[in-house]
Amino acid sequence: MRLLVLGGTWFVGHAIVTAALDAGWEVTTFHRGTSAGTGLEGIRTVQGDRTKPADVAALTDAGRWDAVVDTSGYVPRNTLDVARALAPVADRYVFVSTVSVYRDWPRKPLSEDSAVLPCPPDAGPEHGTDTEDGPTRYGYQKSGCEAAAVAAFGPDRTTILRPGVVLGPREYVGRLPWWLRRVAGGGRILAPGSPDRPIQPVDVRDLAAFTLRTVADGISGALNVCAPVGAATFGDLLAACADVTGAAASFEWVPDDVLLGEGVRQWSELPLWRAYEGVWRVDTTRARRAGLRCRPLGETVADTWRWLTEAGETSLHDRAVEIGLSRDKEQRVLTAWEASGQWAG
Repeated sequence: MRLLVLGGTWFVGHAIVTAALDAGWEVTTFHRGTSAGTGLEGIRTVQGDRTKPADVAALTDAGRWDAVVDTSGYVPRNTLDVARALAPVADRYVFVSTVSVYRDWPRKPLSEDSAVLPCPPDAGPEHGTDTEDGPTRYGYQKSGCEAAAVAAFGPDRTTILRPGVVLGPREYVGRLPWWLRRVAGGGRILAPGSPDRPIQPVDVRDLAAFTLRTVADGISGALNVCAPVGAATFGDLLAACADVTGAAASFEWVPDDVLLGEGVRQWSELPLWRAYEGVWRVDTTRARRAGLRCRPLGETVADTWRWLTEAGETSLHDRAVEIGLSRDKEQRVLTAWEASGQWAG
């Protein structure tokens, strides 16, 4: 198989490139060359900027491919231009999207039949608005990118992958790395809500393997790519963090209403915590029937800790600075919880 990956140097793209090389596929990556690169051998690299027509034209001259995997499309108009240029030289377009395209995420349970946010395929970067705990411009834009991919390649030649939270080695956003580092610091740790809350993060390597599966099997349409509902809990996640770090840590599970009352920001200050029913209620039946397989969460945690301790670095990415609760605020919330009259001691 001949695969073109748009992006391919960071997290999801790097995992897809790695999986394709391990499968013996011929891989071409297209990126600006502003990051450190994949660090992998055996790749053909075409350097260029997807927003520059001349660079995209040079890329098309380097084809043909069995499939394109787009990990770097964020503006519908640009995705439409790139996909149209590649349609004559590629058989399939796989667009890596997000569950944020759903109109009711994160408030309601979702399936692929749930309504998505409206966005035309030729929309510019200004389309959409951010709503507190509701639709985001990012979601609108990704929805438009999905429409652009379908407009250029047609529904039978287009695959839309909608992951939820993606974790694993090389995670630059820093959600799991933050929890690992906080737990490694030991002591009394503020934990959000209930240890029994189900969570559905997918390992980046399982997302990558499934991406290749959709290419090899010619699977079209939209698919949610998350771990099955009920496969793991927040308590499992933090217990795994304590296990792999060997930390002397204890967890104080503070109810959602107390956290909200103390102004703790969902999803950012306490990564992976959100007090809405739909966050971890994404139906993945279609993807699992198509071959999605998800490893145990403990394996993801262990491998991420190994990467962090050996070579990992998330602080270099601008998104990582938004993640995490300060120790001072953590202590203030714990003190308020103890004084609330709900704390059992």
